[in-house]
Amino acid sequence: MSSRSRRRSLWARLRGRSLRTRLLVFIGATLVAVYVAMALTTVFAQRDSLLDHLDQRVTDTAERSQGGVQVGPDIGNGLAFLREQGQSVGTVGARLDSTGNVVAAEVVTSDGTQRALTDAQRDALDGITADGSLHTRTVPGLGTYRVTALQADGNPVLTGLPMEDVQDMISGLVMVEAVVAAAGLAVAGCVCAVVIRRQLRPLGRVAATAVEVSRSPLGHGEVIGLIRVPERDTDPGSEAGQVGAALNRMIDHVESSLSERQRSEERMRRFLADASHELRTPLASIAGYAELMNRGTEWIEPTLAWRRVSAESARMTGLVEDLLLLARLDEGRPLESAEVDLAALVAEAVWDARAAGDSHHWQLALLLDSPALVLGDEARLHQVLANLLANARVHTPAGTTVIASVEATEACCTIRVRDDGPGIPPHLLPNVFERFTRGDVSRARSGPADGGSGLGLAIVEAITAAHGGLIEVRSEPGHTEFAIVLPPAGRPAPASAGSDPAAQLPSAGLDRVAPFPSDAAQVTARESSARGRP
Repeated sequence: MSSRSRRRSLWARLRGRSLRTRLLVFIGATLVAVYVAMALTTVFAQRDSLLDHLDQRVTDTAERSQGGVQVGPDIGNGLAFLREQGQSVGTVGARLDSTGNVVAAEVVTSDGTQRALTDAQRDALDGITADGSLHTRTVPGLGTYRVTALQADGNPVLTGLPMEDVQDMISGLVMVEAVVAAAGLAVAGCVCAVVIRRQLRPLGRVAATAVEVSRSPLGHGEVIGLIRVPERDTDPGSEAGQVGAALNRMIDHVESSLSERQRSEERMRRFLADASHELRTPLASIAGYAELMNRGTEWIEPTLAWRRVSAESARMTGLVEDLLLLARLDEGRPLESAEVDLAALVAEAVWDARAAGDSHHWQLALLLDSPALVLGDEARLHQVLANLLANARVHTPAGTTVIASVEATEACCTIRVRDDGPGIPPHLLPNVFERFTRGDVSRARSGPADGGSGLGLAIVEAITAAHGGLIEVRSEPGHTEFAIVLPPAGRPAPASAGSDPAAQLPSAGLDRVAPFPSDAAQVTARESSARGRP
């Protein structure tokens, strides 16, 4: 296996380990590299220093030997300088011929005497030029020597000192460095392991939280109370804290999304159940009358049966059309867009409501500082007003005063429908715009004209939103008010393409509750209807 393949295999094994293990390996490898570099630098620096000192001693010994050679007896091949005082044990002296071969060689022994070198030892010293340069030679039986040769008056002499002391010091230094490095690496490794373990403990708790959340049954049932990362592990000043805070935000989003999905599923199930019931009731009535007609005219008069079948068919048709309208609005299908005069539209709607419910007191107020013109679908806006007025007529007793008003400014156009009836029950008010929301949860009706399907206000809200407006409601005993705020015609588009036009409209101001008048004369129109109706 090549070195590159071995490196790839090592990296692959490391990638499969935990972050704690990889950090320990990388830090340990870095510390080892640093310790080895420092140890080698120290050893080589110390070795160079010791060799310089030894070379200086060898040179000094060689220079001193020149005087002993000149004055000593047997100058031809004698080594009298080795018998001088101050020569170190193990000092080697040799006389060379003109070709550099050793003629005579001796070594200073431990008892201060000289011993001649053997032929093999002398051969190890051959070939050294008498130019004063330093050489390293290994002499059999004596060890490694640092030697030099000098020549004076035709008498070349070789002098050498053993390197044993230098080698012993270097070996001792290497041993000390190795022991210190091993102890330092062990201590550093333990400290790093403890520090890494403590520093990664928050990340471990974050991972444990993520594992716990992943084991939660998110696909079914009510999703509440998901575990969160502890507050101490969400400090934005640390990387682990940032991960913990991000995980908590993600869990919040998941929990809210799942809760919203569950609420949507519950609304959908309730919607399907209500729609099925609403459609089943007229179908059952039609089927019943058809069965009676099949039995013969003695059971029921055909004219009455057909009248009831037609009424139930019309009721079912209206329900299906309402459901289809809501579906189209949910899909975001565009409505017709034309300039609509709200003053005329409200006046016409009040006129129709007065004709349908003469037992109520109907009043109209036009408070116009500018023309009440909006861009929209006139038929759908009329349906909004008809639903609100019909809602006030059906759910309030006879004699109730219902006021429809139009307010127009440069910023918005506001339609208000208020009555002095008993009001909407408090428990029903938060969900009043949801589909199939009715005060009578049992769906029982005392007559065919009583109650409704519970889609009227849902349609009102959907059409209002489709026109870029908003709707608000406030209700208490004696005062119920619906306010619709629409952008006027010619208003510029929102500043950003993704912004909601309704969010830029002013509030309807339902906190300003005005008292109801004692009679119709106290509410007058400041502008007459564009179509000549009240």
